[in-house]
Amino acid sequence: MSEIMPQEFWQGVEQFNSGQFYACHDTLEALWIEAGEPEKTFYQGILQIAVALYHLENLNWRGAVILLGEGSNRLQRYPSSYGGIDVDELLSQSAVLLATLQKIGPDKIADSDLGENQVLSLPRIVLTTD
Repeated sequence: MSEIMPQEFWQGVEQFNSGQFYACHDTLEALWIEAGEPEKTFYQGILQIAVALYHLENLNWRGAVILLGEGSNRLQRYPSSYGGIDVDELLSQSAVLLATLQKIGPDKIADSDLGENQVLSLPRIVLTTD
């Protein structure tokens, strides 16, 4: 089943993939407020992962870990391909990042290189062709 997603959703995906996590949150939150299920929870899962990455940029380990987990939990109820994106791939990348952050721990987050030579691999939203 192919869901027709609004243009704002694709704008949010573009913002997510270009590292504009706060802007992505704002874009998807506007959709989320107006949406009904099942899209409402789908938007919320993605925007929570975006906010987790925003927290990570600000070295907020706790916020990043909590929101990565919450966003991933919301997305797990969706099929592997939903709304034109590869949900399984986003979940997989988010799980790897979450495990890495848990291993690093809150005290060492400032030591992990989040700059240009990023050692942490940030999730990206991969589009599907269905």
